[in-house]
Parts: sequence; structure tokens; C-alpha cells
Amino acid sequence: MNDNKFDVKDNLLTLDEAIEWRRKLRGENKKLVVSNGCFDLLHRGHAEYLNESRSLGDALLILLNSDESVNFLKGENRPINDELSRAYLLLSLRAVDRVVIFDGSTCHDELAKIQPDIYVKGGDYTLDTMNPLERTALMDAGSIIYFKPFIKGYSTTSIIEKMQK
Repeated sequence: MNDNKFDVKDNLLTLDEAIEWRRKLRGENKKLVVSNGCFDLLHRGHAEYLNESRSLGDALLILLNSDESVNFLKGENRPINDELSRAYLLLSLRAVDRVVIFDGSTCHDELAKIQPDIYVKGGDYTLDTMNPLERTALMDAGSIIYFKPFIKGYSTTSIIEKMQK
């Protein structure tokens, strides 16, 4: 019998738990990488993005948009998968260490409190186009910001469009 049963609840954190985990990592001189997003339908582009993000530090935390915030950002037919299912899938990937679900349309408050060493954003953003509140929180924390290019042909929107044809 396998005693290493995976339980998503062990790695799905509240913001307060994430802040405490961050303190522990900092005390061990470990670099925390943070990214955020909806991650509605996981695909190869997500997997490569997450693996590359994780390789930049010692641990990867994903700030995951709640169902309510995905609906606000993406429209009434989204999300496809509920927040707990999306968190479970993310946490099932070797690259992802922890997930925090957040409710807002931005995660500037979470970023300000967690203060990541490294922050990774998708390649459709630049310093000038990313949310100014998030950018300010990261700059105030002294975070290094990376923009990872998208892998052509892999997006949730294109998968949904293909399924509808």
C-alpha cells in the first residue's frame, strides 16, 4: 500500500498560510517563484510555462483566479473547470509546489504580502502593459520579473474555439 497518497488540501493554502510558508522558505535561503492565472484548461503551453517558471527558483506558488474572478475576466461561459478542480490539476504537476485561490481581478494584494523573489508572467505582457498595481507590489518587494513567451498554437481560447467547430 502506498503511504504517499496525494491530498490537494496539503498544498492548497490560504493567503495567511502562504505568507507563513514564504517566511519558512526565506529562512532556508530558498527562492520563491510566483505566477498567477486562470489555468482553466491545462495544456502543453501551461506545462512548459510552469516547468520553466519552477526552474527559476526553489519553489513555485501559483495564485489561481477564483471562479468568480475568471467569470468576470473571461465571460459568462468561463471557467470551464471549477477552482478546486483547477487547483488540483495544478498541484498534480511536479513543477507546482503550492496554490492560493484569490478572488479579485488582480492579485496585487497577495503579491505585496507574499513578496516573491521571482515573478513570472505570460509573454503577452510587458512591464508597461502589466497591471500597474501588481507591478508596483512586485517592484516594492524587489522581485525579479520575467516574461515567458507563449508557445504558438497552445491557448485555452484556441482549444475552446476548436471544440466548438
